Amino acid sequence: MTYAIAFSLHLLAVVVWVGGMFFAHMILRPSAAEQLEPPMRLPLWLAVFSRFFFWVWLAVIIILISGYWMIFDVFGGLSGLKALYIQLMHIIGLIMAIIFTYIFFIPYQQLKTAVAHKDYPAGGALMNKIRQLVTSNLILGLVTIVIASGGKYINF
Repeated sequence: MTYAIAFSLHLLAVVVWVGGMFFAHMILRPSAAEQLEPPMRLPLWLAVFSRFFFWVWLAVIIILISGYWMIFDVFGGLSGLKALYIQLMHIIGLIMAIIFTYIFFIPYQQLKTAVAHKDYPAGGALMNKIRQLVTSNLILGLVTIVIASGGKYINF
């Protein structure tokens, strides 16, 4: 994999993940809350998550593979990461992947169970937890984009 291919795949995967979180959080969530009661909203979110999480898993895998490919091919390994902005991207990206993995395996699975049992209060609480975690990941993703795009120009 050449640097250009790795970089392009990395960037496309970031756009899918962070852009998807932005759309879901800033547009879909408030629209669904205005239009639908919780018994209808929670199944909608399960349908959205089941489709979006496939793409997030794909994006996370591509980001990690392409990122480590660049780290080892371009920078000569982790010890070659001298620029702070690249170190920050690496650390924040790993934190984001951990947060997403937690969302997927804990509250999302619990949400599926709550909705299947029509336990809407529990489902609402789980959706709130997921929303908070996605908000954190969205902020981290946006910060990482700023670091990635401007880091070498502002001496990060």
